[in-house]
Amino acid sequence: MKILVIGSGGREHAIIRRLSADSPAPDLHAAPGNPGIEALATCHDIAVGDLDGQVELARRLEVDLVVVGPEAPLVAGVADRLRAAGIAVFGPSAAAAALEGSKSFAKEVMASAGVPTAASVTASDEDALVAGLDRVNPLGDVPFVVKADGLAAGKGVVVTPDREAALAHGRSVIGAGGSVVLEEYLDGPEVSLFCVCDGERVVPLAAAQDFKRALDGDQGPNTGGMGAYSPLPWAPEGLVDEVVRTIVQPTVEEMRRRGIPFVGILYCGLALTARGVRVVEFNARFGDPETQVVLERMASPLSELLLAAARGDLQQAQAPRWHDGAAVAVVLASAGYPAEARLGDEITGIEEAEAAGAHVLHAGTDRREDGALVSCGGRVLAVVGTGEDLQAARELAMAGVERIELQGSLHRTDIALRAAESERSGAGEAGPA
Repeated sequence: MKILVIGSGGREHAIIRRLSADSPAPDLHAAPGNPGIEALATCHDIAVGDLDGQVELARRLEVDLVVVGPEAPLVAGVADRLRAAGIAVFGPSAAAAALEGSKSFAKEVMASAGVPTAASVTASDEDALVAGLDRVNPLGDVPFVVKADGLAAGKGVVVTPDREAALAHGRSVIGAGGSVVLEEYLDGPEVSLFCVCDGERVVPLAAAQDFKRALDGDQGPNTGGMGAYSPLPWAPEGLVDEVVRTIVQPTVEEMRRRGIPFVGILYCGLALTARGVRVVEFNARFGDPETQVVLERMASPLSELLLAAARGDLQQAQAPRWHDGAAVAVVLASAGYPAEARLGDEITGIEEAEAAGAHVLHAGTDRREDGALVSCGGRVLAVVGTGEDLQAARELAMAGVERIELQGSLHRTDIALRAAESERSGAGEAGPA
């Protein structure tokens, strides 16, 4: 099988790493890829935003499947163009990708499908912004949640107890010509669940938890994700089945009823509240950095699962199987991230990290003319450890991080810490860390 993966980040490196472990291994290509991906796939210098170039490349390579990693080309319609060219693609149409591209559209679909989610108000002017905050948080006794309605690369959300900060974020989005979705605050730990969809049927993958705040103890600003782990030993029994039954399947059926079948990954960001499971957000693709741990635990072939979904018949693929044990990913970010990431710093120590037992996925790296590996993005690397339990996986990931040199870099030291301690003590306590 010949597969083209579109994207250049850590998520795409994780997808290609897992595809390369299939037997027989597919002939893998990436556009544009990155220095880590090039060890596993043939990279082609075609930008993520060059939709015409991607379609032409897929035609020229005569690929069996295209896997689209990032959200931007999906929302822009690359899957539609590929399907029109007769090429199988794992990823939703532009209309279906609006589940991520427009939070207000996602709320509308959830309401029609009876999916439990936070109460919300959409605002596109100052008066509606002020009134909306009062409506979703009338007492101001819990944090305010303000989300840019469109794509924001994981950084368009502000969760703050400070009403003025919430207003300032809303005003900045509205002032730039956008709108915001104001939501009630959902208590309880958050869970990420990826579901493979073929437009009708749903196959869930393993649950994971990620860490959005930049600093230990869930302090600092929101980021695109500073780490993740899987499995979740504290998650309620039957959680995945409940999410498929009450959230994912009704959403897929509602999209099909509207004539816009959803084919690809439906990423469910969930809150386990005192009142039950609630949707925090939908994404229309694999999440980052959760993909790095979920796919690391996958024991069954990935390529046949994605191809079956792309062809509209998940019944043709075997159900996913999972390795025993756990995986933990720790993100190494550039100096200044997420406000103003410094670029161009040299990276060393990856071979030493992997010799220590971790593996390293590239997210924001590039090669200088002299061949040196340098940073070219905010989140630079994800260092992944695996082990018999979360503590063992954490130890390998942190040992890997300690061997990597990147001047001024930032990473969290508490990824999966509380869950690992609870797992070993048998307490089974849920929590964000």
